[in-house]
Amino acid sequence: MTTHVLGDVPFGLGLVEAAARPGRRVTLSAAARARVAAARAVVERHAGGDEPVYGLNTGLGGNLAYRLTPGEVEAFQVQLVRGRSIGVGEPFPEPVARLMLLCRIVGLAAGGSGISPAVLDLLVAMFDAGLTPVIPGRGSIGAADLGLCAHIGLAAIGRGEVFVGGARRPAAEALAEAGLAPARLAAKDGLAILNSSAVSCGHAVAVLRDWADLALLSAAVAALSCEGYAANPRIFDPRLASARPARGQERAAALFRAALDGSALHAPGAARSVQDALSFRTLAPVVGTALAAFEAAVESVETEVNAAADNPLVLADDGLILSTANFHTPAIALAFDALAIAGAQLATGVAWRAAKMLDARMTGLPRYLSPVGGASAGLNALGKTAAALHAEVRLKAMPASLDALPVSDGVEDHAPQTPLTIRKLGEQLEPLRMLVAIEALVAAQAVDLRAPPHLAPVTRILHAAMRDAVPRLDEDRETGPDVDRVVALMRGPELVGRLRAALGDAGNAFDLRMTPIRGQA
Repeated sequence: MTTHVLGDVPFGLGLVEAAARPGRRVTLSAAARARVAAARAVVERHAGGDEPVYGLNTGLGGNLAYRLTPGEVEAFQVQLVRGRSIGVGEPFPEPVARLMLLCRIVGLAAGGSGISPAVLDLLVAMFDAGLTPVIPGRGSIGAADLGLCAHIGLAAIGRGEVFVGGARRPAAEALAEAGLAPARLAAKDGLAILNSSAVSCGHAVAVLRDWADLALLSAAVAALSCEGYAANPRIFDPRLASARPARGQERAAALFRAALDGSALHAPGAARSVQDALSFRTLAPVVGTALAAFEAAVESVETEVNAAADNPLVLADDGLILSTANFHTPAIALAFDALAIAGAQLATGVAWRAAKMLDARMTGLPRYLSPVGGASAGLNALGKTAAALHAEVRLKAMPASLDALPVSDGVEDHAPQTPLTIRKLGEQLEPLRMLVAIEALVAAQAVDLRAPPHLAPVTRILHAAMRDAVPRLDEDRETGPDVDRVVALMRGPELVGRLRAALGDAGNAFDLRMTPIRGQA
């Protein structure tokens, strides 16, 4: 059984994803335990004093002016967990909620929350035992995920529900069966669990992992389209990319060179034209921009996962507890809105490459890629499906970070809507995946009809996988189910894993595991 040590080095998102897999365990380093203990000592000193400290001896939000008596402090921590458990709707899937619990544990180990060591130990024990809080999917505006993190606190005090091996169980029963006692919350403990963006971060890790896999598949499919269209591969010459080294463009060009390495397209006269349509010619700039947007999103989430983003924040070295806005996450919201817009840019190229390959005037291949001819529809009717999917992708690209209603008596009058930007990007993946599947179906048919002397090793892997899933089109048939079969192929880990391996270092471009932690090479 693998155990991950928290608290000595920053956690990259690839490590977060790996550490949250079933059966993995975590433990706090000695340095982390020392930080937590030092911060807790500061909390306890302030809890016995008269100085007002937000959430320690005062109310929250609009109740800020209310001063708690010493006898109310502990009861208030339970009260704020219960009273702020406001999540609604379908809960996050168990694997995603486990990511959220891990993200909160990592944040607490930074030492800024002042949580009681015993409460943090309980959260670690829950994680190790596979007890994952059931967290509703909606209820946060991104000014911390307080109302959703409250459901983590609920489970810790023996209320609410947890997932255990895929089944939902009352938290009190599951804790007892695991030999764990519910947490007894002392001063600031409830707020320490709640006032973070762990729900956004955990969900972001899951969405970025899926986005990275789909982006890599989309690049491989575009390379297969180049084979079927007989596109000019010289557009990926490194000298061209370095002449205007826009963010990500050089690495994207390298990715396509790796994907087409060994292709018959490189033979003299093999390319259809000296200059192709922009949907082919701009692959490096468009995919490079998406790569840069992906890395910006990863960096923004990594910053939050590893930060002491609490309010109030315990400064153990100075013996202070100060109010902050460190919980606010506009950087993540803006990055995920930008990544969704990058997804729409990818989708436009996908749709147009498919359309170009169906046009006999552009390819020299049979009309609609139908070997039958005559009145045959071939793959042309899928253009309607592609147009519908493209519209849906564009809809999900609309920014979500622009709206905010003041809440809590107007005290909280700014919000980045971070969870919504993450949810929206996740929802964009499904129509985008279907659209990429259509391009793959069209590209594989174009390759079959063009019959080049040989494909590149990478595109050969993709073409063979396509033909294992869907036979070549030799007469008109139902093509919607063909697309669904390709979508299922793309969802599985095997194909993307084989493509990554075949691409070598270039395949690390869209890989959460290979994205460097901020500030590290």
